[in-house]
Amino acid sequence: MTLSLAEQVAQMVVVRASGFLFDHQIRYSLWEPPAQRLEHWLHDLGVGGVILVDGSAAELAIRTQLLQSWAKFPLLVAADVEEGVGQRFAGATWFPPLMAIGALADQSRSQAEFYAEKMGAITAQEALMVGLNWVLAPVVDVNNNPKNPVINVRSFGETPERVSNLATAFIRGCQGYPVLTTAKHFPGHGDTAIDSHLELPVIPHSDPRLAEVELPPFVASIAAGVDSVMMAHLLIPAWDSKNPATLSPVIVQEQLRQRLGFQGLVVTDALVMGAIAKLYTPEEAAILAVEAGADVLLMPLDPQVTIDAVCAAVKEGRISRERIEASVQRIRQAKAKVFPDWRPDQPYSPPSQDPQILFYSLSQPSSQALVQTILQDSLKQGGILPLGVPNPPQPLRNLVIVDDLLNCSILGNHTPAIARPTQLGYRLQLIDCHDQTVGDLGNESLFSINSEPTLLQIFIRANAFRDSSGLTQIAQNWLSILLKQNHLQALVIYGSPYTLEQFLPQISPKTPYVFSYGQTPAAQEIALKVLWGI
Repeated sequence: MTLSLAEQVAQMVVVRASGFLFDHQIRYSLWEPPAQRLEHWLHDLGVGGVILVDGSAAELAIRTQLLQSWAKFPLLVAADVEEGVGQRFAGATWFPPLMAIGALADQSRSQAEFYAEKMGAITAQEALMVGLNWVLAPVVDVNNNPKNPVINVRSFGETPERVSNLATAFIRGCQGYPVLTTAKHFPGHGDTAIDSHLELPVIPHSDPRLAEVELPPFVASIAAGVDSVMMAHLLIPAWDSKNPATLSPVIVQEQLRQRLGFQGLVVTDALVMGAIAKLYTPEEAAILAVEAGADVLLMPLDPQVTIDAVCAAVKEGRISRERIEASVQRIRQAKAKVFPDWRPDQPYSPPSQDPQILFYSLSQPSSQALVQTILQDSLKQGGILPLGVPNPPQPLRNLVIVDDLLNCSILGNHTPAIARPTQLGYRLQLIDCHDQTVGDLGNESLFSINSEPTLLQIFIRANAFRDSSGLTQIAQNWLSILLKQNHLQALVIYGSPYTLEQFLPQISPKTPYVFSYGQTPAAQEIALKVLWGI
């Protein structure tokens, strides 16, 4: 089948769409088109893929069939399922963050690798069940900066050896299934204190340092057969002082293609992220990314604008037809892996999903047991445990701090962090980034009347588009007040081990504390059972 230039360029575009089935459920209307517009993009323009967010796993199985039925050509269907399909789509298996598995390598490297491989296999198998064929994982950034606001616990760890070993194990697990894997974010987003969703970070390191720390996990992933590499929106002056890595021919072609020998798909990170969108027009960003060597343009704001801009650049002689055809050929090879029975001269009919097969393929007992094991084995605890419940009862407070209550799927009246303390007589108080009551310690006097012993539970980890430094300060302010008033009964931290390292020296060695890398209800249940000795 011969494609027109516009159809070829459209194959290089992956648009974002809601995982929900109906338009009235769309949460991010700026990025997620309504059904009619999305069908136009897929059927008329021939866009090559979609990246999905939100919804339940069961709903997604229907949604992906619908999208494939609209498409002119079979779609690459992607999702950021770094912690399993359940991280994005409710009901499927949601694993702890990768750093939890990395922490287990301190006790047994072989056991950690086994967990990483099983996690990859379960993620790939469940992805296929709901219609995903492109797993945007594993993260292979070496998180060697504790102040990193965007990678953090998404990384397997702080050394290239650990990240390399566990990332390749994850990839091996996925390779038993016809899905694409992704090593991200090249050449390494671990040593930044700026979130590229918001601004353009700078990596100031020399070439030898990059080769020693940042590159080895990518080298290992490529050797393991990873299908795609996602570029990072980073400025790396040692290699290119002008262009972000995503838009740099030096970094894509000379470093990734030639130096590392990668021949698979090169995909940009989302082009709507601030590191790119604040510095370039949508048209120029797309053209520069293709010039640099990107095969897939992820999440442009408007695919029509993107296609028109790249086509115009080809017609003007700025980009060669051969450059486009090389990317289309790589995309075709990737699609041949995930659609082995499809032929370009035949219409594609997506297989329907039997509800019984779906039910018996997602969140199976063996998968949930693995989640429980990783959570349990990676837990940290200290102080005098278990925490006793006063008898007779006295006023108690459950102070829960989370980044954004309006965008929080892990907390509710039914979840253990809320329900268990309530059952034990604790009064609930919720604080998030929108609460301005303790902006600084000068407001301490406002809280001197609160004399209850307080269980402080902090949910803090890296989240895209939300710098966690403000939440850390809110949590620090509350901790300082509780310590000064001698009201801290116990501390539970869910998410970042760096917050634990920051807060632990401030509390008494006798104060009970529990730390979990996970934040899900399963993680809460395990942490609180340890706290109270249940």
